[in-house]
Amino acid sequence: MDPYEMPSSSSTEGGESIDRNDTQVKYGSIVPASLARRPSNPLNRSATKETIRDPNLDVNLPYRTLSGDANLSEFTTETAAGEIPGPIAPDGQNRYKLVTFLPNDPENPKNWSKAYKWYCTMVVAVTCFVVAFSSSVVTPDIVGVVDEFGVSEEVALLSITLFVVGFGVGPMIFAPLSEVYGRRIIYGTTLLVAVVFIIPGAVAKNIATLLVARAIDGIAFSAPMTLVGGTLADLWRSEERGIPMAAFSAAPFIGPAVGPLVGGFLSDAAGWRWLYWIHLILAFVVWVLITFTVPETYAPTILAKRAKKLRKETGDMNHVTEEDIDKRPFGERMRIFMIRPFQLLFGELIVFLISLYMSVLYGLLYMFFVAFPIIFQQGKGYSAGITGLMFIPLAVGVVCSAVCAPLVNNHYRKLIAKHNGLPPPELRLIPMMASCWFIPMGLFIFAWTSYPRLIWVGPALGGFPIGFGFIFLYNSANNYLVDAYQHQAASALAAKTCIRSFWGAGVVLFTEQMYARLGYEWASTLLAFISLACCAIPFLFWVYGAKIRERSRYAYGGEDNEKIANASEGVGPVVREDDEEDQDLRRARSYVSNP
Repeated sequence: MDPYEMPSSSSTEGGESIDRNDTQVKYGSIVPASLARRPSNPLNRSATKETIRDPNLDVNLPYRTLSGDANLSEFTTETAAGEIPGPIAPDGQNRYKLVTFLPNDPENPKNWSKAYKWYCTMVVAVTCFVVAFSSSVVTPDIVGVVDEFGVSEEVALLSITLFVVGFGVGPMIFAPLSEVYGRRIIYGTTLLVAVVFIIPGAVAKNIATLLVARAIDGIAFSAPMTLVGGTLADLWRSEERGIPMAAFSAAPFIGPAVGPLVGGFLSDAAGWRWLYWIHLILAFVVWVLITFTVPETYAPTILAKRAKKLRKETGDMNHVTEEDIDKRPFGERMRIFMIRPFQLLFGELIVFLISLYMSVLYGLLYMFFVAFPIIFQQGKGYSAGITGLMFIPLAVGVVCSAVCAPLVNNHYRKLIAKHNGLPPPELRLIPMMASCWFIPMGLFIFAWTSYPRLIWVGPALGGFPIGFGFIFLYNSANNYLVDAYQHQAASALAAKTCIRSFWGAGVVLFTEQMYARLGYEWASTLLAFISLACCAIPFLFWVYGAKIRERSRYAYGGEDNEKIANASEGVGPVVREDDEEDQDLRRARSYVSNP
């Protein structure tokens, strides 16, 4: 057996059939298309429509950084020799060797012990929680900032707005940097910057210092939010990700709900500056944990270091990775990272409407940070601490939906089997169609029980269905964009994140005026009707999504379903008019499954 061969789902050796359940890794011949520099790769990741379905797409691979001919199986395949050979060079002697992981390689994060993977998972999830907590912990005592600096409430609320704007700006910078330098250095440097710039906010002598510090913190804190999902995909194999991803998906929503609870009592006892000190303490703890106890998990970065070490130790310069030989030109990478998300946002109906819906939800979450003090402090005369307790049902709703998330994943696996391994992207909309009603339901309860003369129970419990619906809607939206846009999915998700963050940042500036003009009941009712109108979006794509994708410039339209069916079932290669392209699909099948 050639030690340079790659794994295949089945093959024959010596005329004998190989058992799929054999514990020994088997290999099948392959000539990496990337090193042959053939321009015929059907999975080309350039600015063209996605016409080939990648059965095992992994959006965390560097599709945007590497050229369309890059052999990404290097990052997901374990070979006996630890490398994949390229074609013989024209001189007849040299041969590129793509460095890979070895079987059971201890440097491969997926081979780490389950206990250590869970430790890393909890560290990054807690980091995500702290970042989300930081966005809302300052909200209970905006009045303290107004009184101390003599500014309007709108100016004081900019401390929230600028922080959330950073959540939209940061990913456009840190996502491409992480594909080049890896995750660990981005985590460590951005969290350190964030920790340092919390201090000027805590000791600020004027409003300008506070706002600048919050803006920088928002940008720096956006990096962990951007990278956490990818880190979990680095650690866990696709069949293991259900519970870890559920834990992670809850963190960004529990954090904002817990922030006002902690901040309310703390501001009552010690004043608004201590909201920043508690923020500093938590941020410093997670910076230490993630910087000094969680190693690099990004496979391209790990293998690039290994290739560099091999070149130095052996003197053989043929030890390379795709990062060395198939990187896109700098200008092309910048266009993909900076321009492509907005091309998708304003040129693709699916991306635009899904982003609009997610923006409404994100804005609703940040509106609550202003609306709850209006309803409970102004209306009922509660303290900031007691008002913070009213966020508990919202947090409980989030936790309950996270607990139910594995059930949704199991249901989707059954649908995959029912569709012979080729489910249409629209199946991802089922949880969205079921859960979208919880948001207007909770808002109507919140609206018409918010009379000052009524007990707190009604508006507080209105937060439960809202929290319950959040995770199902967000996860369904993300999965639909990934399945619909395949190798363009990272840009589609970046567009959604950018627009939702800007909307969430803006709504806090007019929420108080809206409640003053419309009244407690009708202001919340307006939000309920807007969220009710958004319920039509998943149903629209359920009915017309396939036709929209067919006409799309970028989305996968299902053109190759019939051809890929046999390959997805593991019974043979795709039959194409051009047999030479079969190799590319076999290579595509080695990608990690969708997170």
